Amino acid sequence: MAAEINSPNSFNDTITELSKINQRVFSNSIENFSGYLHDDKDMALTYLTFFNKILVNPKELLKVQNNLLDYINKGQELAKNYFESFSDKNQKDLDVIKPGRHDRRFTAAEWNENPYYSFLKQNYLLINQLMRNIVDEVEIDTKKRRKLNFYSDHFLDALSPTNYFLTNPIAQKLAIESNGESLRQGYNNLLADIKRGRVTQTDQSAFVVGKNLAYTKGAVVYQNELIQLIQYSPLTEKVKEIPLLIVPPWINKYYILDLQDHNSFVKYAVSEGFTVFMISWKNPTPKMGHIRFDDYVQMGVINAGEVIQEITGVKRVNALGYCLGGTLLGVTAAVLKARKKNWLNTMTFLATMLDFNDVGPMGDVIDEALVRKLERGELREEGIMKGHDMERAFNLIRANDLIWNYVENNYLLGKKPSAFDVLFWTNDNTNLPADMYMYYLRQMVLENKLCKRNALTICDVSINIRKVDVPAFVIGTVEDHISPCKTTFATTELLKGDVQFVLGGSGHVMGVANPPAKKKYGYWSGGELNEGFEVWKETSKYHEGSWWTPWSKWLDENSGKELEARKNNGNKQYPEIEAAPGSYVLEKI
Repeated sequence: MAAEINSPNSFNDTITELSKINQRVFSNSIENFSGYLHDDKDMALTYLTFFNKILVNPKELLKVQNNLLDYINKGQELAKNYFESFSDKNQKDLDVIKPGRHDRRFTAAEWNENPYYSFLKQNYLLINQLMRNIVDEVEIDTKKRRKLNFYSDHFLDALSPTNYFLTNPIAQKLAIESNGESLRQGYNNLLADIKRGRVTQTDQSAFVVGKNLAYTKGAVVYQNELIQLIQYSPLTEKVKEIPLLIVPPWINKYYILDLQDHNSFVKYAVSEGFTVFMISWKNPTPKMGHIRFDDYVQMGVINAGEVIQEITGVKRVNALGYCLGGTLLGVTAAVLKARKKNWLNTMTFLATMLDFNDVGPMGDVIDEALVRKLERGELREEGIMKGHDMERAFNLIRANDLIWNYVENNYLLGKKPSAFDVLFWTNDNTNLPADMYMYYLRQMVLENKLCKRNALTICDVSINIRKVDVPAFVIGTVEDHISPCKTTFATTELLKGDVQFVLGGSGHVMGVANPPAKKKYGYWSGGELNEGFEVWKETSKYHEGSWWTPWSKWLDENSGKELEARKNNGNKQYPEIEAAPGSYVLEKI
C-alpha cells in the first residue's frame, strides 16, 4: 500500500512512493502512446468537422449565436440574482437553472445555502446546457452528434466544481471541521489508488467469493478449457422436470447472478423448484487469444447443454442468457436450428442485444477506425482484451456515478467507499480472447450482421436468427446504458416463436439483481407486441415487485412435470469435480 502521511518521519517514504508513482505514470504513457494518439486524433477530427460545418453555413452559425445570446441573458440574470442576494437576505431561490433529475452532484444543502457556490453551480450548468444545445441543434450526422456529445460531456464532467477542493463547499467544510484530517486521508487515498491503477469504488475487504458471494450450494460437474459447469443442489423436495442452464456474460464473473442470500438470482431459482446449472467462464490468459466466438458456442453452451442432458436424462433444456451471454445463447439457438439438432425448450434473454442497431453510449465511439486499429495489432500482440481496459470503458459510460463521484468521496472528502457487492463484482474483471472479441466487435457490434439472414457462418453453418422458433421471454431494463431497452425489445421482432417482453426498473446491473422481496424498482408487462417499443410501453401495465416473479411463473409453465429431487449432483459419467463456486471464478487477471 502507498506510504501514508502520518508524521514527519513518513515524509521520505512519501517522496519515494511519489517517485515510483511518477515512473509508473510515465511508463504507462509510453506503453499506451498509440492508443492515446488515436483517441486524441479522433477527438480533434470530430471537433474540426463540427466547427467547419458551422463556419461554412450561415444558418448553422446563426443557431450558435442564438444559443450564445441565450446563455448571456441567463448569465446576466444569474449575476443579478447573485448580487441582489447580498442586500436581500430573505431571497431564497437564486436558480435560473436546476440540475437534471438524475444529476446527484449538487444535492447537498451547501450548494444552495451560500450564494457564491450556488453561482458556481448554476454557471457550470448553463455552460453544459449551452454546449448540449449547440451540438443538438446544428445539422450534422446523428452518429457524429452522439460522438460530439460523448466527448463534450466528458470534458464538462471533468470540469464540474464538485471535483475540485477550491470550488467544493462540502470538502472545504469537512477540512475545517476535521482540522485537515480529511485532506490528509484523501491524499493517502489518492496515492493508494494511483498505485492500484484504478479509482476505488467499494470496500474490497468486505467480500470473499465463495464465502459471502457466490456461495449457493452446488458442485462443478464438468469442465474444459473454457468453462466449468456448476450444478446447484436442490432446496425443494420436488423439482421441475426440465432443467435450467444459465449463460452469464464472460465480461466479469458469473456471480452477479449469485450474490448474497437476499439478492441471489440462483438461490431464488433453485428455491422455486428448478434444477439450475451455471456456466462459469475461464479467465483467459494471453495464450488463449486464439479462442474464437465459435468456441464459446461449441465448448461453452452446446457442450454444457449436452452434459446437462446426460446428467438429468432429459432431452430438452431451458436456457437463460444475460447480456453477452444472451447474445451467445441466440447464436447457439441459430446454430442448433441450422444443424437441425435443437434441444432448447425455452430461452430467456436478460438485458441482451441480438440487433445491434443502437448499442447506446458504447456506439458513440465504436467506429471503423477504432476497430481497424484493434485489428491491426493492438489486441493481437497481447492476445487478449484486458479486463481493466473493459472496466474503464464501462465506467466512462456513467462517469459521474462511477468515476467523479469517487474522486470527490475518496480524495476531497477523505472517505472510504462503502461495501457494495455489485461494485465488488464490477471490479472483479476478466480478460477477453483477442480473436473472439475482434469478431464480436466487427461482425456484430459494428456491422450488425447477427440480425441479418445468413450473414454469419459460425460453427461451420450459416445462421439465420430469424428462423429461431423457440419460445422466448425477453427482459429489458428501463435505464440500461449497455443494452438499451429499445434494442432489447427488438429481439421480440426478430424471433419466430412465441415471445413475451417484460421491462424491469433501474439499469443493466441493479435492474437484474432485483429480488421480489426488495420491491424497489417494479416492472412493466402485457403491452402489445409487433407494433414497436413505444406502442408496447404505452399499452403495458406497471407492477410493483420484480420481473423475477412473472419470469418464474412462465418458466414453471414450460418446465414439464414435477419429479423427486436428486440428492447428489452429477452422475457416474460426470462426477463432482469440486464444490461451487469452482476454481475458474477465483482466477484474477
